[in-house]
Amino acid sequence: MSICELQVWIPDNEEVWQSAEITKSYRTGDRVLHLLLEDGTELNYPVDPAPLPPLRNPDILVGENDLTALSYLHEPAVLHNLKVRFVESKLIYTYSGIILVAMNPYKQLPIYGDAIIHAYSGQNMGDMDPHIFAVAEEAYKQMARNNRNQSVIVSGESGAGKTVSARYAMRYFATVSKSNSNVHVEDKVLASNPITEAVGNAKTTRNDNSSRFGKYTEISFDQRHQITGANMRTYLLEKSRVVFQSENERNYHIFYQLCASALQPEFKHLKLGHAEEFNYTRMGGNTVIEGVDDRADMMETQKTFTLLGLKEDFQMDVFKILAAILHLGNVQMTAVGDEKSSVSLEDKHLNIFCELLDLDNDKVAQWLCHRKIITTSETVIKPMTKLQALNARDALAKKIYSHLFDFIVERINKALHFSGKQHTFIGVLDIYGFETFDVNSFEQFCINYANEKLQQQFNLHVFKLEQEEYMKENIPWTLIDFYDNQPVIDLIEAKMGILELLDEECLLPQGTDENWLQKLYNNYINKNPFFQKPKMSNTSFIIQHFADKVEYKSEGFLEKNRDTVYEVLIDILRNSKFHLCANFFRDRPLPISPYRSTITVKSAKTVVKPPNKQFRTTVGSEFRSSLYLLMETLNATTPHYVRCIKPNDEKLPFEFDSKRVVQQLRACGVLETIRISAQSYPSRWTYIEFFSRYSILMTQHELSLSDKKKICKTVLQRLIKDPNQYQFGRTKIFFRAGQVAYLEKLRSDKLRQACIVIQKNIRSWHQRKKFLRIKQAAVTIQQYFRGQRAVRQAITATALKQAWAAIVIQKYCRGYIVRKLCQLIHVAAITIQAYVRGFLARKKFRKMLKEHKAVILQKYARAWLARRRFQNIRRFVLNIQLSYRVQRLQKKLEDQNKENHGLLERLTHLASTHANDLDTIQKLELELEKLATQKKTSEEKGKKYKEDTEQKLSKLEKQNAELQEQKTFLEQKLQEETKEMKGTIRKQIKVIKMLEKKFQNEKQDYEKETESLKGEIKTLKEEKIKLQGQIEEEHIIQDDLKLEVGQLKKQAKMIPELQKEIELLQTQKMDVEKQVQSQKREMREKVSEVAEQFIESYDVEAVRSRLSIEDLEHLNEDGELWFAYEGLKKATRVLESQFQSQKENYEKEIEGLNFKVEHLSQEIIHLQKLFREENDINDSIRLEVSRLTSENMMIPDFKQQISELQKQKMDLEQHLQEQAAKTKGKEPMNKLFVISRTLEEQTETHTKEEKQIVTIQEIQETNNHLKEQHEIENEVKSKIKQKAFHLTLENMVRNEII
Repeated sequence: MSICELQVWIPDNEEVWQSAEITKSYRTGDRVLHLLLEDGTELNYPVDPAPLPPLRNPDILVGENDLTALSYLHEPAVLHNLKVRFVESKLIYTYSGIILVAMNPYKQLPIYGDAIIHAYSGQNMGDMDPHIFAVAEEAYKQMARNNRNQSVIVSGESGAGKTVSARYAMRYFATVSKSNSNVHVEDKVLASNPITEAVGNAKTTRNDNSSRFGKYTEISFDQRHQITGANMRTYLLEKSRVVFQSENERNYHIFYQLCASALQPEFKHLKLGHAEEFNYTRMGGNTVIEGVDDRADMMETQKTFTLLGLKEDFQMDVFKILAAILHLGNVQMTAVGDEKSSVSLEDKHLNIFCELLDLDNDKVAQWLCHRKIITTSETVIKPMTKLQALNARDALAKKIYSHLFDFIVERINKALHFSGKQHTFIGVLDIYGFETFDVNSFEQFCINYANEKLQQQFNLHVFKLEQEEYMKENIPWTLIDFYDNQPVIDLIEAKMGILELLDEECLLPQGTDENWLQKLYNNYINKNPFFQKPKMSNTSFIIQHFADKVEYKSEGFLEKNRDTVYEVLIDILRNSKFHLCANFFRDRPLPISPYRSTITVKSAKTVVKPPNKQFRTTVGSEFRSSLYLLMETLNATTPHYVRCIKPNDEKLPFEFDSKRVVQQLRACGVLETIRISAQSYPSRWTYIEFFSRYSILMTQHELSLSDKKKICKTVLQRLIKDPNQYQFGRTKIFFRAGQVAYLEKLRSDKLRQACIVIQKNIRSWHQRKKFLRIKQAAVTIQQYFRGQRAVRQAITATALKQAWAAIVIQKYCRGYIVRKLCQLIHVAAITIQAYVRGFLARKKFRKMLKEHKAVILQKYARAWLARRRFQNIRRFVLNIQLSYRVQRLQKKLEDQNKENHGLLERLTHLASTHANDLDTIQKLELELEKLATQKKTSEEKGKKYKEDTEQKLSKLEKQNAELQEQKTFLEQKLQEETKEMKGTIRKQIKVIKMLEKKFQNEKQDYEKETESLKGEIKTLKEEKIKLQGQIEEEHIIQDDLKLEVGQLKKQAKMIPELQKEIELLQTQKMDVEKQVQSQKREMREKVSEVAEQFIESYDVEAVRSRLSIEDLEHLNEDGELWFAYEGLKKATRVLESQFQSQKENYEKEIEGLNFKVEHLSQEIIHLQKLFREENDINDSIRLEVSRLTSENMMIPDFKQQISELQKQKMDLEQHLQEQAAKTKGKEPMNKLFVISRTLEEQTETHTKEEKQIVTIQEIQETNNHLKEQHEIENEVKSKIKQKAFHLTLENMVRNEII
């Protein structure tokens, strides 16, 4: 088999794996493989009996997002892919199947903003680049789609970035599922991180912010998939860090934050100083982290406390306990001999410790150096050595801090618990990864035990996913052999396992680490392959974990597992007056998990509760039970894995240490996942992806088929002869390792051949184009050269003369033609100008005539407009006056309404004060009764006291008498006793007098109080009488108001009568309208007749010729009679329009009145409208009257004209008589005929003028009649308005009373 030109991976001491190219074909049986390294050196790599080196993937697969997409799945391929992505592409996230591998860049990257969160929201996991947000989105999407709880498991060693990854995942959930409520649940969930980091994180040699505990945070969601709260569970806090830190390490951050803020006023009572002043904070040597401001972090911690609703009192209690731990670490133990120790009562730090926790100094000082041993027969107090006392002090400090840590987590959980019901949750597990150090103790043993359990759950989950994938694609399932770490778990937790032997040894009073280790050696050496004994040590043991062998030092295992604090010290703290400290040491129930396992993980030993207080639970058993609850929770959810990798130990950005990375990949299970995938079918392509990628390898006949699935099957059967190298699923094709690389090689060969053909054709086409371009250039050059030669041969002298003569002839011919054309144009232009100028002159003349006529028309029109404008202005002024008067009336109405409202408010206020006064009177009466009862009781007490004192005095007098009788017998012996008795009697008498004085003083005080109460009662009675008078006045006012309401009701009963009157008015209105219409018709007929007669009979020019000069002076040139006639016509039109407007106004008024009666609440607005309409009508009537009066002024002029015409007639008759007498019939008859004709015409005009005067008088009469009707209607309207106004007032009063 020829494998020349292939690349392989060979082991390397520095880079773990090194790439090399095969330079010579390898055949089966060869012992050496000829290789060429990347630096150019040749190498003969032995392959017999060693196996062949692993093959390198093609370049197209290098840098893949998913490691399982690599054709060759092995350790060097995974390591190289991660290095290319991390170092060259600066990409920190890579998928490895269901695992997200996260490399710590040790640098802030701009890939965690809100825009990135929204970009990943709603996307599928493989659609975008690998990211922690993609894993969080997948968990959130599966929770919303399947209504199933999810878990995001973040693991890795210290400094790999677990805490930051968990924080970004929680931030994604908080941003995507933000609720609309005002509770801000998301902010509180995120605010819990700074607090837990302050009390649970510390600086180590590997990480400046290392989490020294495990944390599982359940984020609860409701049915709308919005956050409703959270709950936190913690695992295995590193308590030993409180009292001991290695070099270049620090204690928990909160201690340094407190010391940095010691000078603040609110922390002065804690009596703290710099961190270097306390034993528990200066052991590591360096108390400062570069780039970290502990004082600013303290302010941030306080802010997050307040954001979670934990008040300043709670914060100060927490800070008190923390300061007390620091002062406890500075308490000095002095050795007294070899077996005793003591603590000075004047120790400054001891006094501060007891002051902060409110403890008894003497008891604390005593029991720090002594311990109580209780046996069946006696209790022994035994002193402790200095070392034992220091250990007891440190154990007490660890105990207090662990209880404080648990209490803070409990309060955070309470703050994050909200009233909403939990529908589903997403858990984020931030837990320590597999750890192996130079010295491994009890903490590393528990951490690695937890990782064994997590690895077992991970393996089973991956195995289950592989099985589900094959079943979904209908591929035959074959059992995959994967590493099962159940034997290691059994070694740790099974019956008679390491933990049980440790607990058993802890129960023994004389139990030691050496005895326990000897039991382990006896039980497991040469019996269990996963347990070994080191060759060079008798104090250690080795366990073969899934990741690596770890050697554990047995020293301190029992002490850390017991975590013992002497009962006397616990009792002292339990009896503390500081409630928070006392609550720490009360018994609490253990939590119970509500979940059941979906993937059963075998527990080698069930958790047994201790039957008695004497058998207290150890740290190992507590950790095992909490780990069991965690596994139940994880198995009841759908897990999503994030493995954090630390690329180098120097914390350099984007530096890749291959040895450290491989060590972590082996420890976190990534390579195990790849090995499981590689044993089956690691490469999986959908049919569409395979068709689009490898269609170049298909023939024309295969491409002609319509079914792409069938095409893919035929192509694979042709290309890969071994059918065991691939399987066809329903939607995917599954390949064995190396088959995708083989297909890629075929594809690259085909592409290389195609490229050669394309290059050949393109190069030939390019050369041909160049040849054709050169040929075309040569042809054009030849063409121009031959043209020039022909021109030179054609030019001669005769040809030049003939050309010049032709030019001269053309010049003269063209000049003649142009001159003829110019003359024709000139003549045509003159004729056109003549006609145009005549037309323009005539047009101008017509325009001047029109302008002259327009000026005359404008003169009369402007005069008419000016008169009309003046009338409008006068009408507008009247309207303004009327509106002003209406506004004044409205203001008066509003003032009256306000007065009514004030009266009503006064009534209500008086009623309320009356009720309050009644209440106060009742209260005072009750107080009087109470005082009376108290007085009775005090008097009874005084009587009893007097009786007791009198009885005592009588007894004393009797004793005096007895003493005087015995005085004769016992004078010498009992002189001292009699003196003492007298002294006691005197004292008692003084006491009795004092009591009598007190009784008298109290009696006087009670009498004074009774007198003051009597005075108050008198004043209250007077106030009561006054209030009764006020109430009577209010009753009178109410009676008056009731009378007014009755009157208003009576007036309201008048509404139907008003409606009847309105109906009568409507009937009258109908009658008036009919009369007006009939009169209008008659007037139109009369006016039309008068106008026709006037037009037919009246000849203005003839009249002018017959009139004298004096008569003509009365007439202007336009004719006043004609204008008078037109004025009459306009008057009739105005009257008609007025009648119509009056009719419309009457209808509107009647409708308004009906609406007022129906809706009394809106009456004022309608009244305003009616007032305005009436003003307009009155103005129009006034204008009409003024016009009619102006027209009536013309009647005397007409009368004068008629009288003058009569006079002229008489004069003419006289003149005719005189002429007749003179001529005596001599003149011709035609003159008489003309004179008679003129007289007849004059008489006809006189008769017409008389008729016109009659019609004018009739118009005046009808106008007067209409005025009278209008006045009647106005009176009726005013009455209706008054009644409507009264009704509105009645309604307002009713509303105010109600």
